[in-house]
Amino acid sequence: MTRILIIEDETTIAQLERDYFELNGFSVDLCHTGSEGLKLALQRDYSLVIVDLQLPGLDGYELCRRLREAKEVPILIVSAKNEEIDKIRAFNLGADDYITKPFSPSELVARAKAHLARYERLLAKKEPKASEEIRIRGLRIDRASRRVYVRDREVAFTTREFDLLEFLSTHPNRVFSKEELFERIWGLDSNGDIATVTVHIRKLREKLEADPSNPQYIETLWGAGYRFTV
Repeated sequence: MTRILIIEDETTIAQLERDYFELNGFSVDLCHTGSEGLKLALQRDYSLVIVDLQLPGLDGYELCRRLREAKEVPILIVSAKNEEIDKIRAFNLGADDYITKPFSPSELVARAKAHLARYERLLAKKEPKASEEIRIRGLRIDRASRRVYVRDREVAFTTREFDLLEFLSTHPNRVFSKEELFERIWGLDSNGDIATVTVHIRKLREKLEADPSNPQYIETLWGAGYRFTV
């Protein structure tokens, strides 16, 4: 499921946007301040971010600038500021689209879908064909045969362990929360518990690391999630 972030301090508008996106099959996170929104946008893997410009604390312009410096995620501005100079400034800071209030929720969803489709096409052009083998220091992952070699010794992994390792190793240096990993590997419809992510990370470390208490491959970022380092 496509996950988006809405950063909007007007609760009624934020809930309206969320309802329309959820009706169209999106997973939505809401926050109401610029600083909280930037923190979430940098920590989590969103497909699209919707930003109001007049936010308490960190305003939408600065949020847009910092987010664009760090990520290529589509950014849509939804704002009551309707002067041309406001739009030009937002586009110069990295926004992909600008919608003025009051707006049509259906049009907002349609524009979001269009930007998501465009970004997917761009990424498809940029990304090389996935390698069948991943080599990182003393680790070798054969994706075709689903075999893992640690310091030239084959180590057995369960299906879920391999899926989790493959996902993390193909997204190096990115932070994923437990919730995101559970959704990606087990799926939203799974009957499992999110605590299984912690258990599987521990098992991966036991099989990968020379010293599991001092992991070199899978780092824990307290309060944020896990990161596979290369």
